[in-house]
Amino acid sequence: MRPRLPRYRYPLMPTLRIARDVLLGRRRRFGGDAKAFIRAMTPPLRVMGDIPRIGAEGAVILINHYYAPGFRAWWIALALSAVVETDLHWVMTEAWTYPDRAREQMLTPLSRRLFRRLAQVYGFTSMPPMPPRPWEVAARAAAVRSVLHLARRSPRPAIALAPEGGDAPTGSLMTPPPGAGRFIGLLAAAGLPLSAAGIYEQAGELCLHFGPPVDLTSTDAHDDQRIAGRAMRAIAGCLPEGLRGAYT
Repeated sequence: MRPRLPRYRYPLMPTLRIARDVLLGRRRRFGGDAKAFIRAMTPPLRVMGDIPRIGAEGAVILINHYYAPGFRAWWIALALSAVVETDLHWVMTEAWTYPDRAREQMLTPLSRRLFRRLAQVYGFTSMPPMPPRPWEVAARAAAVRSVLHLARRSPRPAIALAPEGGDAPTGSLMTPPPGAGRFIGLLAAAGLPLSAAGIYEQAGELCLHFGPPVDLTSTDAHDDQRIAGRAMRAIAGCLPEGLRGAYT
C-alpha cells in the first residue's frame, strides 16, 4: 500500500501575486507568503519542540535538506518561515544542477535566472550549487562574505540554511560539503545563537521538529569538520532514526 502523503497546495491568488512580482522584480516578504502556502496544506503542518525566539542578537537556524519522491525543497523554506516570528534570511542555491548534459545545458541556466530573481525579490543570498565548480569559487566566497556582513551589521539578523547544500538520494542526512562547518562557525563567532530543526514526512503529515540550541563555545570557529559534525548531529536529533544517516 502506498504511504499517505501530505497534500501540498498552491493557493491561486498568492501564487499569481508572487509570479507577478517576480516578473516585475518587486520586493516581497517571504514570511507572509510562506504562511499563505502552509495554511493551504492538508493535513496542517505538525510543529514539535520550542520554536526559536529571535532576540536582539539574532539567530541562525540549521535544517536538513529533506528529500523524498514528490517532495519539493521549497516546502522546507516555506514551513520554517511560516512558523518563526521573524522574517528569515535564507541562504539558497543559485541553480539546480543535473548529472546529464541535456538537463544541465537546458534547465540549469533557466533555474539560475529564476533563483537570482527570487533572491532579489525576497532579499535572500544565493550561492553557487555545491560543490562549486572552479569558476564559481569566487562567487561562493563573495556570497559567504555577504552573509557574514549581514550577520555582523544588521539588527536582529535571522539566518536559515541547510548545511548539506543539496538533496541526498536516500533522504537521510549526508555529510556537508567542505567549508560548510567553517561558515557556520563564523556565523556563531559573529555572536548569532545557533539552533537546529528537522523536517520530514511521517504518517501523512509534514513534520517540523525544533531542537535545543547548538553549543559551539568550545570549538574553534575555523574547525570545519568538527563544527559540521556538531551541526549535523544537532539536526539529526530532530529527525526520526531512519533519516539520521551517519549521525545516529
